[in-house]
Amino acid sequence: MQTIGSPMLWGVFLAFVVAALLVDLVLMRHGGPHKVTFKEAAWWSVGWIALALVFNAGLWWYVSRESGAEVGNQIGLEFLTGYLVEKSLAVDNIFVFLMLFSYFAVPEEQRQRVLVIGILGAIALRTVLIFAGALLLAKFHWVLYVFGAFLVITGIKMLLAAGKAPDLERNPVLRWMRGHLRLTHEYSGDKLSILRDGRRWFTPLFAVIVLIGVTDVIFAVDSIPAIFAITSDPFIVLTSNVFAVLGLRAMFFLLQGMADRFHLLPYGLAVVLVFIGVKMLLIDVYKIPILVSLLGVALIIGSSIVASLLRPAKHEPGAG
Repeated sequence: MQTIGSPMLWGVFLAFVVAALLVDLVLMRHGGPHKVTFKEAAWWSVGWIALALVFNAGLWWYVSRESGAEVGNQIGLEFLTGYLVEKSLAVDNIFVFLMLFSYFAVPEEQRQRVLVIGILGAIALRTVLIFAGALLLAKFHWVLYVFGAFLVITGIKMLLAAGKAPDLERNPVLRWMRGHLRLTHEYSGDKLSILRDGRRWFTPLFAVIVLIGVTDVIFAVDSIPAIFAITSDPFIVLTSNVFAVLGLRAMFFLLQGMADRFHLLPYGLAVVLVFIGVKMLLIDVYKIPILVSLLGVALIIGSSIVASLLRPAKHEPGAG
């Protein structure tokens, strides 16, 4: 398993992440639970993106100094492309989070806590899956073809499902919880469970956190193979993934009032998955340059956003 990740680089990355999380958690708790404004979310989003770019610039400088400008440029492009891919696919997570919060009527002041728990869970899960995937690729090259086929199929399924709201009433995890756990209909502050007449009851907040955890698993299985099409270096895969996930909470509050304006974005995300899957399937025939991949993903996502703004979604009469 080849990687540029020296002990020093891993240490710097870990320090970046721990410091960022501590700052985020401390500032989030400042003033207690509160509704995050659009302005606050915008500043946080800019900050997370800037942090990722600063880390990438430092990585490029270090690798260029140690291994030459050509290798440094390659590593810098791989990180940037991986970050863009994961950041784009994270939008799909946000659409699902919005649906869950709306369905369970999660109070605004509790949404931050749920998202932080989801983000921490996503980081831990992706770390395990990325190293497992890297070990598989190091031993079995043909796994690339499995990943590629999986991404193409997933992208096609996303295209067919785009524009259709998932039916949470049929969600197997939610149905299992309702059938095996005692769930209350009302919230009890930030509590996940309460004692009532000597029996343990779980609040809707618990159900939301479980479903967000399941969502993390589903989207990790989709997005991690995508970045392995960009690079097989576990250091680049993990760092670009984590930096994309770190900005998920801010992105959620930034987009929660504008999700309807980007109604064509799910189609763009589906096309991105198909594009990356094809790139992976062709890797032994023709290796698409990293720069072409970066520009291709940016063009697909940018086009779907522009098209959404130019052609607003049609609402049914009387809707909203």
